[in-house]
Amino acid sequence: MILPLSLVGLFGLLALALLVSPWPWMAPGAVAVLAALLLLWRRPALGLLAIIALVPFEGLFKDSDLSATKLIGAGLVVLLSLQLASGKLCLERLRSNLWPLLAGFMACYLLSFWASESWLMSTAHLRELLIGLLLFVMALLIGRDLDLLWLARLVSLSVATTCVLAMFSSKYQDQGRASGLLDDPNVFALLIAFAVPLAFWLLLNSRSAPLRLLWLLCSGLLLAGMTKTESRSGLVVLLISLGIGLYHYRAHLGRVRPRHLGIVMLALALLLPAAVAVMPAGYIERIQSLSLLKSGVNAYKDDSLGRRASYIVVGGQMIRENPLLGSGPGTFPLHYAATGYAKAFSANRKVTDLYRRAHNTYLELFSEIGIPGGLLFVAMIALALRNLWLARAAWLQQHEVARADLLTHLCMSMLSLGLFLMFLSAPNHKYLWIMLALSWGLRHQAETARQRELRP
Repeated sequence: MILPLSLVGLFGLLALALLVSPWPWMAPGAVAVLAALLLLWRRPALGLLAIIALVPFEGLFKDSDLSATKLIGAGLVVLLSLQLASGKLCLERLRSNLWPLLAGFMACYLLSFWASESWLMSTAHLRELLIGLLLFVMALLIGRDLDLLWLARLVSLSVATTCVLAMFSSKYQDQGRASGLLDDPNVFALLIAFAVPLAFWLLLNSRSAPLRLLWLLCSGLLLAGMTKTESRSGLVVLLISLGIGLYHYRAHLGRVRPRHLGIVMLALALLLPAAVAVMPAGYIERIQSLSLLKSGVNAYKDDSLGRRASYIVVGGQMIRENPLLGSGPGTFPLHYAATGYAKAFSANRKVTDLYRRAHNTYLELFSEIGIPGGLLFVAMIALALRNLWLARAAWLQQHEVARADLLTHLCMSMLSLGLFLMFLSAPNHKYLWIMLALSWGLRHQAETARQRELRP
């Protein structure tokens, strides 16, 4: 109680000082900040939920030094440090089977940083990665208290909201492709692919008709938003995720009776042509361009596929030149700009258009920090998926089918993240590092509950 009372006293004095200052209108703000800090002190998991919900809206604050996410994150860092110092949180919560892999990855990363070809670019890359590491630690500390139902709700609602903005406002589009509040349609597609399994879980498990209608609307907005992004990689990841979902619920197909087949066929006959009709013509052309891969990539037929092929060529050359430590974190654009590919695939010859990232997190890490560091990063994602799968198995052994189903959908979302990293450079994505930490927390919860059940 000493620390909360000291916070109350501190902000009380601040409010009084503001009242007698030339800025008395700021005093209510101090009271609001105090209320938020006290709420976070009692329930810090709410802060993590707020950060998760605000990820799709980060584009609103891209030109500002301060944002809601940064303020909440800074507040959580201070409060969690105080709770650790006061004993309210125990260090045992930091335990995770991901630490050995993460420690090895960071060792390779720092060695590559030390030998980097450009410390300026590597420093910027490290600054971004540290945000992910900070979220990883915070999620380990408070992830066990996270309400997974609200996690699914907030992710589905926040991403669906940005889908509405992107579909009906050209302000949130990039050359006709929906980008939401973000700069890249593919980054937006990643958020949608992550949210779709959670929205479907809410739709399947809602009891009341109004809630089912809400989550059906959210699911429809997410699928429509994916088509508006015109992301081929997003479509591939989404189809894989939906295929896994159908396989998971294959037992329910036995409920379909012959009399239902006519309704199913009628629905497909109506929905499929409607989906093709509302799908952007450019998206259909981009999907059809994938057939070019059968005969090799022809850059003159598809610039996007040609660029991606050039990234692989440049990345492969970087790996051969520096297989152990790479060229340094964040230095892939430096190497790419020095090749003829940069000028060939530059639409406007701007400097920012020449220095391109690999659009493949794994390729980027293997070429920038070396093969050992890249393998450790891949191993972390694989272990996180295994943690979620083992948590699901533990709940099934306890006949907790509802919890096991939720873990299946979380595993699908994590798999979507892992797959999407093959088409996007995002090693510091907030969802990625939060899910890495949550995977262990969820496994620990499930296995602890199972051990309690087995005790005589």
